[in-house]
Amino acid sequence: MTEKKPENITPLRPPRPCPECGKPSARETYPFCSKRCKDIDLNRWLSGAYVIPGPPLEEDEDGPSSE
Repeated sequence: MTEKKPENITPLRPPRPCPECGKPSARETYPFCSKRCKDIDLNRWLSGAYVIPGPPLEEDEDGPSSE
């Protein structure tokens, strides 16, 4: 059952394009348009497709230690 939204209510955020498919975002799955697009993005994070780089590793002048 879909609720009818009153016309005099201003949305908290304006709709933005979904980062996956470009359709307007939905309030329930913001910033995505659907649960499907949200799940696609989550899968990319969990599979390692998206990586946030960390600080560079420091190595000794002799190379990595063999301890």
